[in-house]
Amino acid sequence: MKQVTFEGFEPRKKAGLANCLQEIISEASKLSLEEKVNFLNEARALLHEISPFVSEPVDYVKWVKFEEVTANDYNPNSVAPPEMELLRVSIDEDGYTQPIVSWKHDGTYEVVDGFHRHRVGKECSDIRERVKGYLPLVGINEDREDKGDRMAATIRHNRARGKHKIDAMSDIVIELKKRNWSDSKIAKKLGMEPDEVLRLSQIGGLAELFADREFSTAWELEDNCEYEETINEEDLSPIQ
Repeated sequence: MKQVTFEGFEPRKKAGLANCLQEIISEASKLSLEEKVNFLNEARALLHEISPFVSEPVDYVKWVKFEEVTANDYNPNSVAPPEMELLRVSIDEDGYTQPIVSWKHDGTYEVVDGFHRHRVGKECSDIRERVKGYLPLVGINEDREDKGDRMAATIRHNRARGKHKIDAMSDIVIELKKRNWSDSKIAKKLGMEPDEVLRLSQIGGLAELFADREFSTAWELEDNCEYEETINEEDLSPIQ
């Protein structure tokens, strides 16, 4: 067992803390897997309370059983199969270097950011076995628990990575407008330009306006039309 040291401590304090911690570690090492994970989560939570970085979610990473973690229903980010495989290889080779951002409610943890890291941990049997059926999570700050704020947090996490599906982004803008968010607030919170918010509003507005109309087949896309293909999450083949 690694010896506990406290560099820079006053000798008396160093000896007292080191002895207490060594004894705790010795006892904790005898626990079962589930007991040990629960103990470590609770110990980290207590340490987080006295941390000078208590306002930073990454200061407290906890391990949660993957069955207790669920995807959100508004993530507009999509990852193509090659990039998904690269993520799997990265986690396989380098381990989990980034936790999954989550929001706890009704006894489960909803993913705010890290949907694909969450998928790899659930769907790849070798990685799932390595992390013993658990996933590393950080919790979103308490002032971000309103759904509008969570949606904005997801967009901010995603915008610099991956590709957003336009229709899903439009849905989110419309949803935030329904929550009485102004265009300027949406632009600021989602990192958009005002005209981008306007275009996404128009897309969503037009879709709702004509939702119940029937159109002539003249409006259907020809087979030889060129358009950018968007890959939906459900279209991704299962990762083995």
